[in-house]
Amino acid sequence: MSELTSKHIVAVPPDDLATRRLFLGVASLAGLGYAAAIGYPVYRYLASPIEENAAASAVTEVALRDAQKLPPGSALMFKFGSQPAMLIHHRDNTWTALGAVCTHLGCTVQYVPARGVIHCNCHGGEYDPHTGQNISGPPPRPLKRYVVKLNDEAAVVSRA
Repeated sequence: MSELTSKHIVAVPPDDLATRRLFLGVASLAGLGYAAAIGYPVYRYLASPIEENAAASAVTEVALRDAQKLPPGSALMFKFGSQPAMLIHHRDNTWTALGAVCTHLGCTVQYVPARGVIHCNCHGGEYDPHTGQNISGPPPRPLKRYVVKLNDEAAVVSRA
């Protein structure tokens, strides 16, 4: 084996060493920035349903001001948490609150007072406006029911 002599050792000039460190630092920061740019949207995509469910379950009741002014035979659409819902003032002066999401494919349903049904335009599903029970079409389950309490100021809709 041969011994290393001072003429075999190559000295790196201080300026080259600083340039290499600078390059490695910039490359590391760029890599972290790229990872964050890709990772954050993926995180938001995966976390959204969890946050949405947490927000929806946090809502236990909704006060609908001046709902008593709703004429008999009509409905008021509102949000219960993040989901659409409807408050129906029936012609017999009773009140019903139901979820407005079709149990078939999640379309928004509408109250049709002339026919006395709640109708889903997507696939023709129909529900009873008094009970939310599915009465025709493809919906497999009834609509979600809520409890309605009237007071002087509002109609308070809460979870059943």
